Amino acid sequence: MKIIVDADACPKVIKEVICKAANRTQVHALFIANHYIPLPNSPYLTGVQVQSGFDVADHEVVSRSEAGDLVITSDIPLAAEVIEKGAHALSSRGELFDKQTIKARLNTRDFMETMRASGFQSSGPPPLSQRDRKAFADNLDRILAKR
Repeated sequence: MKIIVDADACPKVIKEVICKAANRTQVHALFIANHYIPLPNSPYLTGVQVQSGFDVADHEVVSRSEAGDLVITSDIPLAAEVIEKGAHALSSRGELFDKQTIKARLNTRDFMETMRASGFQSSGPPPLSQRDRKAFADNLDRILAKR
Protein backbone atom coordinates (compact mmCIF):
# COMPACT_ATOMS: atom_id res chain seq x y z
CA MET A 1 0.00 0.00 0.00
CA LYS A 2 1.07 3.53 -0.75
CA ILE A 3 -0.62 6.86 -0.18
CA ILE A 4 -1.11 8.97 -3.29
CA VAL A 5 -2.09 12.58 -2.71
CA ASP A 6 -3.84 14.82 -5.22
CA ALA A 7 -1.71 17.62 -3.84
CA ASP A 8 -2.83 20.56 -5.99
CA ALA A 9 -5.72 21.36 -3.67
CA CYS A 10 -4.66 19.49 -0.53
CA PRO A 11 -4.80 21.82 2.49
CA LYS A 12 -1.46 22.35 4.22
CA VAL A 13 -2.73 21.00 7.55
CA ILE A 14 -3.89 17.78 5.84
CA LYS A 15 -0.54 17.46 4.07
CA GLU A 16 1.17 17.68 7.47
CA VAL A 17 -1.07 14.93 8.90
CA ILE A 18 -0.24 12.71 5.92
CA CYS A 19 3.51 13.31 6.30
CA LYS A 20 3.45 12.44 9.99
CA ALA A 21 1.35 9.32 9.41
CA ALA A 22 3.55 8.13 6.53
CA ASN A 23 6.69 8.51 8.62
CA ARG A 24 5.11 6.90 11.70
CA THR A 25 3.81 3.88 9.77
CA GLN A 26 6.66 3.75 7.23
CA VAL A 27 4.21 3.89 4.33
CA HIS A 28 5.32 5.70 1.18
CA ALA A 29 3.35 8.86 0.35
CA LEU A 30 3.46 10.34 -3.12
CA PHE A 31 2.35 13.97 -3.53
CA ILE A 32 1.37 14.74 -7.12
CA ALA A 33 0.81 18.33 -8.27
CA ASN A 34 1.43 20.64 -11.18
CA HIS A 35 3.58 22.85 -8.97
CA TYR A 36 6.43 22.25 -6.53
CA ILE A 37 5.30 20.78 -3.20
CA PRO A 38 7.78 21.31 -0.35
CA LEU A 39 8.02 18.19 1.81
CA PRO A 40 10.00 17.25 4.91
CA ASN A 41 13.12 15.22 4.22
CA SER A 42 12.05 11.59 4.57
CA PRO A 43 12.55 8.33 2.67
CA TYR A 44 8.76 7.85 2.84
CA LEU A 45 7.75 11.15 1.18
CA THR A 46 8.06 11.90 -2.54
CA GLY A 47 6.87 14.87 -4.53
CA VAL A 48 6.04 14.55 -8.22
CA GLN A 49 5.61 17.70 -10.25
CA VAL A 50 3.71 17.22 -13.51
CA GLN A 51 3.16 19.61 -16.41
CA SER A 52 0.45 22.22 -16.06
CA GLY A 53 -2.74 21.46 -17.87
CA PHE A 54 -6.29 20.28 -17.42
CA ASP A 55 -6.38 17.04 -15.38
CA VAL A 56 -2.67 16.27 -15.93
CA ALA A 57 -2.11 15.68 -12.21
CA ASP A 58 -5.33 13.65 -11.98
CA HIS A 59 -4.22 11.38 -14.82
CA GLU A 60 -0.89 10.86 -13.04
CA VAL A 61 -2.69 9.94 -9.81
CA VAL A 62 -4.83 7.39 -11.65
CA SER A 63 -1.89 5.91 -13.55
CA ARG A 64 0.13 5.42 -10.35
CA SER A 65 -2.71 4.03 -8.24
CA GLU A 66 -3.17 0.31 -7.76
CA ALA A 67 -5.60 -1.90 -5.88
CA GLY A 68 -5.15 -1.42 -2.15
CA ASP A 69 -3.55 2.04 -2.39
CA LEU A 70 -5.02 5.03 -0.58
CA VAL A 71 -5.71 8.12 -2.67
CA ILE A 72 -6.29 11.43 -0.90
CA THR A 73 -8.51 13.65 -3.03
CA SER A 74 -11.63 15.77 -2.83
CA ASP A 75 -12.08 15.48 -6.60
CA ILE A 76 -15.15 13.25 -6.96
CA PRO A 77 -14.53 12.04 -10.55
CA LEU A 78 -10.90 11.25 -9.64
CA ALA A 79 -12.06 9.33 -6.56
CA ALA A 80 -14.45 7.33 -8.77
CA GLU A 81 -11.62 6.41 -11.16
CA VAL A 82 -9.26 5.15 -8.45
CA ILE A 83 -12.05 3.25 -6.70
CA GLU A 84 -12.73 1.52 -10.02
CA LYS A 85 -9.06 0.38 -9.95
CA GLY A 86 -9.51 -1.05 -6.45
CA ALA A 87 -7.88 1.77 -4.50
CA HIS A 88 -9.39 3.51 -1.47
CA ALA A 89 -10.31 7.20 -1.70
CA LEU A 90 -10.40 9.62 1.24
CA SER A 91 -11.29 13.30 1.02
CA SER A 92 -9.37 15.98 2.90
CA ARG A 93 -12.49 16.37 5.06
CA GLY A 94 -12.27 12.74 6.17
CA GLU A 95 -15.00 11.31 3.96
CA LEU A 96 -14.16 7.78 2.88
CA PHE A 97 -15.57 7.04 -0.56
CA ASP A 98 -16.51 3.55 -1.70
CA LYS A 99 -18.33 2.04 -4.69
CA GLN A 100 -21.74 2.77 -3.15
CA THR A 101 -21.18 6.32 -1.90
CA ILE A 102 -19.20 7.55 -4.89
CA LYS A 103 -22.15 7.09 -7.26
CA ALA A 104 -24.36 9.33 -5.13
CA ARG A 105 -21.57 11.90 -4.85
CA LEU A 106 -21.06 11.87 -8.64
CA ASN A 107 -24.79 12.47 -9.16
CA THR A 108 -24.78 15.38 -6.71
CA ARG A 109 -21.68 16.84 -8.32
CA ASP A 110 -23.18 16.58 -11.80
CA PHE A 111 -26.42 18.17 -10.60
CA MET A 112 -24.54 21.09 -9.03
CA GLU A 113 -22.46 21.47 -12.21
CA THR A 114 -25.69 21.74 -14.21
CA MET A 115 -27.06 24.30 -11.75
CA ARG A 116 -23.91 26.42 -11.99
CA ALA A 117 -24.00 26.25 -15.80
CA SER A 118 -27.56 27.61 -15.71
CA GLY A 119 -26.48 30.61 -13.64
CA PHE A 120 -27.01 29.38 -10.08
CA GLN A 121 -24.30 30.70 -7.80
CA SER A 122 -23.20 28.66 -4.82
CA SER A 123 -20.87 29.73 -2.06
CA GLY A 124 -18.61 26.69 -2.34
CA PRO A 125 -17.51 24.44 0.49
CA PRO A 126 -17.04 25.85 3.99
CA PRO A 127 -13.52 26.26 5.38
CA LEU A 128 -11.86 23.13 6.74
CA SER A 129 -12.97 22.76 10.37
CA GLN A 130 -11.31 21.13 13.35
CA ARG A 131 -13.95 18.40 13.10
CA ASP A 132 -12.97 17.79 9.44
CA ARG A 133 -9.30 17.52 10.41
CA LYS A 134 -10.09 15.01 13.14
CA ALA A 135 -12.30 12.96 10.81
CA PHE A 136 -9.48 12.90 8.26
CA ALA A 137 -6.82 11.88 10.79
CA ASP A 138 -9.07 9.21 12.32
CA ASN A 139 -9.95 7.63 8.98
CA LEU A 140 -6.34 7.81 7.78
CA ASP A 141 -5.16 6.05 10.96
CA ARG A 142 -7.90 3.43 10.63
CA ILE A 143 -6.95 2.64 7.02
CA LEU A 144 -3.24 2.50 7.78
CA ALA A 145 -3.83 0.22 10.78
CA LYS A 146 -5.72 -2.27 8.55
CA ARG A 147 -2.92 -2.65 5.99
